[in-house]
Amino acid sequence: MAEATLTARGIATRRRILDAATAEFAAHGIAGARVDRIAASARTNKAQLYAYFGSKDALFDAIFDASMQHMLDAVPIDADDLADWAVRLYDEYLERPELIRLATWARLERRPAGHLSADSRRVDEEKLAAIADAQASGTIVGDVAAFDVMAMVIAMSMAWSPVSNVYAATSGEPDDVHSARREFLRTSVARAIAV
Repeated sequence: MAEATLTARGIATRRRILDAATAEFAAHGIAGARVDRIAASARTNKAQLYAYFGSKDALFDAIFDASMQHMLDAVPIDADDLADWAVRLYDEYLERPELIRLATWARLERRPAGHLSADSRRVDEEKLAAIADAQASGTIVGDVAAFDVMAMVIAMSMAWSPVSNVYAATSGEPDDVHSARREFLRTSVARAIAV
């Protein structure tokens, strides 16, 4: 159901469903998420949820697409300073760990190989163009595919995120710990992409 056709009350209900579904899917994955828990948390009913989204899978797609768009909007790439971009990604993962959890569930349950998003062009096109431009101008390593530069920088930014197989950081840790990690990340990325 298009948001433009909804009343203010309908928009609020839809928003509550999206918020509740984000928390549910982040915690339990696609298979483990329960529509009845989402509806209860959103203070609505399953019939209303299905009227807005059609199915549990379509609801996951809606929140996953929104999470990908959020990352594009909240942390735009700066190919002239990929080290800073990595640090801003690190900070966003601390602020919104559910976004990384959603991506992890999508990888585990939907797309175990290849691009994480079915719409990878929309998600990656601007980033890849910016990296290619920086490579062409000689400001970053140019003998590696732009996609591989992007993948490496993003992977480095996730070293302490909820997908880490070593340690998942939280925003509740001391500021000096985060500051040290940010500086190490910044330095490491700068070295990895240096000409």
